[in-house]
Amino acid sequence: MKKLIALAALALFSSCGYALVGHGNMLDPAIHTIEVPAFVNKTTRVELEQRVTQSVADEFVSRGRLRLVKTPAEADAILKGSIDSFGIFPIAFNQQGRATQYQVAITANIELVDHRNNDDKVIWKNDQYRFTENYQVDITSADAFDQESRAIREIAVRFAESLVSNLLEGF
Repeated sequence: MKKLIALAALALFSSCGYALVGHGNMLDPAIHTIEVPAFVNKTTRVELEQRVTQSVADEFVSRGRLRLVKTPAEADAILKGSIDSFGIFPIAFNQQGRATQYQVAITANIELVDHRNNDDKVIWKNDQYRFTENYQVDITSADAFDQESRAIREIAVRFAESLVSNLLEGF
C-alpha cells in the first residue's frame, strides 16, 4: 500500500512540473566550458567588479557543471556582465540612532551567450538583474570600513550563488 501511494505521489508530482531545486538545468548539455571575463563596474565602488566576478567564477566551479576557462577560444559559453548600480542603505537603528542593519542593493546587466559557433547567441539575459540583501553591523566595533568590506565580500558570494542558480536552474 505504501508503495502504491508513493508511486501515485511520484506520478502526480512529475506530471505537474515539480523538480528538485539544484537538479534542473536550462543549459544545453553540450556546453561544458565557460569564460567569465571581468564585469564592468559602472559604480563608484572600488573593486566591486573584482569581488563579484571572482565570486561568480568560484560559484560556477563549485557547482561542477561547467569548467571555467580563461579565454573565449576555449569557451562554449561566455558570461558577460556589468554592475550598473550599488547602494548601501541603513534600515535598522539602535536607541542612540546608530545604524545596526544595512541593505545592500546591486543592479547588474547579465548576458550568457553560446560561443560554440562564435556567433554569441544569447542563452539568458537580464539587463536589470537586481539583488538585495541585509547585513548586521557590530556597533561595538570602531572599524566601520572593515565591516563594510566584509559585507561586500559576503554579498558578492550570495549574489553569485543567486545568479548561477538562475542561470543553471532557470528560476
